[in-house]
Amino acid sequence: MVQKPMSANNDATSRICLALAQVPTGRVVTYGGLAEMAGLPRAARLVGQTLRKLPRDTTLPWHRVLNAQGRISIPEPGYQRQKSRLEAEGIVLIHGKVDLERFLWQP
Repeated sequence: MVQKPMSANNDATSRICLALAQVPTGRVVTYGGLAEMAGLPRAARLVGQTLRKLPRDTTLPWHRVLNAQGRISIPEPGYQRQKSRLEAEGIVLIHGKVDLERFLWQP
């Protein structure tokens, strides 16, 4: 596996964080959608890896990122934390899923 130079990784992280900061309250985005917004098509896994590395006290709205089916992808206890944050913004999960037709944000 060829690793990117450190500056390329930092650039991708910056682009993902900048795109994430734009997701408005009460809306969600998919990992793949966020990758696209960051100019990193087909990099949904990189988005997930980047979000996992965010500090616990980050102000970025990490909780607004879901998988392509509208489900929360992180295990407990993070699952409940993300679900609570989404519900606090009026985003409801029905049978563990967010209605992407209703809540998906596309800039």
